[in-house]
Amino acid sequence: MIVDEARLTERRAYPAPAAFAAQANVGADAYDRAAVDPVGFWEDAARRLDWAEPWHTAHEWEPPVRDADGELGVPAARWFVGGRLNVAYNCVDRHVEAGRGDKIALHFEGEPGDRIAVTYADLQRRVSQAANGLRALGIEPGDRVVVYLPVLIETVVIALACARIGAVHSLVFGGFSAEAVRFRIEDTGAKLLVTSDGQWRRGRAVEVKSAADRAAEGVEHLERVLVVRRTGQDVPWTEGRDVWWHDVVDTAPEVHEPEAFDAEHPLFIIYTSGTTGKPKGLVHTSGGYLTHASWAHWAHFDAKPDDVHWCTADLAWVTAHTYELYGPLSNGLTQVIYEGTPDTPHRERHLEIIQRYGVTVYYTAPTLIRTFMTWWGEGIPEGHDLSTLRLLGTVGEAINPEAWVWFRRNHGRDELPVVDTWWQSETGAAMIAPLPGVTTLKPGSATVPLPGIDAAVVDERGEPVAPGRSGTLVVRRPWPGMARTVWRNPERYRDSYWAPFAGHGEHGGYYVAGDGATVDEDGYIWILGRLDDVVNVSGHRLSTIEIESSLVAHPAVGEAGVAGVADPVTGQAVAAFVAAREGVDADELRAQVARDIGPVAKPRHVVFVPELPKTRSGKILRRLLAQLWQGDSLGDTTSLQNPWAVDGVRAAVESARDTAREKEKS
Repeated sequence: MIVDEARLTERRAYPAPAAFAAQANVGADAYDRAAVDPVGFWEDAARRLDWAEPWHTAHEWEPPVRDADGELGVPAARWFVGGRLNVAYNCVDRHVEAGRGDKIALHFEGEPGDRIAVTYADLQRRVSQAANGLRALGIEPGDRVVVYLPVLIETVVIALACARIGAVHSLVFGGFSAEAVRFRIEDTGAKLLVTSDGQWRRGRAVEVKSAADRAAEGVEHLERVLVVRRTGQDVPWTEGRDVWWHDVVDTAPEVHEPEAFDAEHPLFIIYTSGTTGKPKGLVHTSGGYLTHASWAHWAHFDAKPDDVHWCTADLAWVTAHTYELYGPLSNGLTQVIYEGTPDTPHRERHLEIIQRYGVTVYYTAPTLIRTFMTWWGEGIPEGHDLSTLRLLGTVGEAINPEAWVWFRRNHGRDELPVVDTWWQSETGAAMIAPLPGVTTLKPGSATVPLPGIDAAVVDERGEPVAPGRSGTLVVRRPWPGMARTVWRNPERYRDSYWAPFAGHGEHGGYYVAGDGATVDEDGYIWILGRLDDVVNVSGHRLSTIEIESSLVAHPAVGEAGVAGVADPVTGQAVAAFVAAREGVDADELRAQVARDIGPVAKPRHVVFVPELPKTRSGKILRRLLAQLWQGDSLGDTTSLQNPWAVDGVRAAVESARDTAREKEKS
């Protein structure tokens, strides 16, 4: 538990613009309706979808209960019991049947500059062919398919094709190591691996197939490897196992009749990052997940039929599952998907893409916003028309208030709502987020739980904390999008998320998010970071997020990562790793933190780095920063978004140590 220390305060507030509120999809009454009848509220949300058979029971819940021997039972949630639907039909076919087949579903832009526009009718044809191709390869309902691809049209198509035939997909970031892919193949018991010959990364064609081969080698239950030709490179080939996409999928029949599946039929398995212990395979099911994903996207992004939505996440991240695959497509929107990095071939690529496609909703990570701040300073480069933007969003980790304000001012003309969302792989879709036509926004806060969600900050006894106090973020009532279990390990699901507050509350248990948070006098929730992302300095437990926010508030600092490192006097010391423009003085930054938070939070060590190592979801790997400072073994870093950053931090640490030694000598 994070104890209370002096902390940053944020007094800026931005009410919902009157014009925006007047046309918003969801009004303030949604909170009242959900509070009176939360299950009925989610039933109304589910009716936005097309069901082949209606449910007979909206919700069943078995909380974690101890038996006579004191053994804690495994929780079980079921939503829309007896209902049957097809997820792919809801994302594709129903829009074509409604006469919107000519509408653009996907604007694809490859890193080299190739572009393809895919209509909903095109997408229906492609998904049908892929579904027929999967069946020709022997894939049946319930079989698992691991997808090891970058952001391509084929990645979207194969995920939807799996949903169409009832197979369970598990998407893996295309930059992961062979070992990381192999773990997922083995853990899921996959029959099929989908990969590519290569992919474009930072201006280079990187061969991928050999890594896929190492991942697949000797796995008896893996029957076939389906390969997308992306770069045209010569790749190793295993006859009888490997098949080309263009041979199997592009030649398949273009008509496929979707089958309806039970609402609790597994849709996908998504793995946590595995920074502590082996990754957990979280299972999301069809009816509840799609209900939550579709409604949340429509509500907090105020989704309109003419929107051009761009979620910048890699398709393997849960944000892309919900806000790039199933949410926007179920709502019939046009989307942009981009294969490459934001600085290839130059740092204005995202600005060009927004202008080229007329993006209206831009959803990205705080880490990228802070990177933009480092690149561009106070304003974005001239010559880019961002006037089509009407809504901004952030996801990945808590956003620093100064980065929030910078984003609103520069991308949002100092007038657009910024929808900061808190959620996790485990929750399925956003849990805490503003309704842009209702909520007064506060920079740095995800604001309040969405209608139908009961999130709270509690103390060790499970009681809500008073305003200004910190505690553990929990969810006190089941919700449709929640992960149902950990694949093949329900006990780990129980122990990781439900055991700490089993038996609490009227529903018999609280879901534990693993984040520390505080609540202000208006009931707004402020995320303080992971409960283990705390620095203990002489008994004072300090939030890394707050120290980082103070550092980023300096006009020359674009990004900061804070970690606790061993100290012989105080037990731990604050080490700040800072990406900043030249000319910033370390003592100046220390003084700023002391002013903003208190002298106890002042960094002992300040290390200036080119960039910070991050996960694909945009989270700064603070534990890795501490390991680099202390010279510990790092293990596999290929799953990072930017593995090259490790060498930059290591060199900066060595330089900082040399400087410290010289000071000691003098």
